[in-house]
Amino acid sequence: QVQLVESGGELLQPGGSLRLSCSASGSIFSINTMGWYRQAPGKGRELVATVTSGGSTNYADSVKGRFTISRDVAKNTVYLQLNNLKAEDIAVYYCYERQSYTNYWGKGTLVTVSS
Repeated sequence: QVQLVESGGELLQPGGSLRLSCSASGSIFSINTMGWYRQAPGKGRELVATVTSGGSTNYADSVKGRFTISRDVAKNTVYLQLNNLKAEDIAVYYCYERQSYTNYWGKGTLVTVSS
């Protein structure tokens, strides 16, 4: 089993920046993928960004150039830097970890954008 705990969500103004963190614990394999999904009010969960244990990254088109994903393998932690936040970024952001064909999810952290 893997446990994921997110932190960093808060209320920001449009154009603001924020860094989300997700710490993983438990039986973590050396080969895995970690990342972030989000769910906006009234919508389904969607991919934001992922990073493999080899360092390959993947981003949703809507966040390319604004968000950056990174990970500290030694600390089993993944980060998401959110820049130039927009109203459409309002969502609960969920940490994600996949290993051996199994997906694990955190409980989510809320990011709100409002002027």
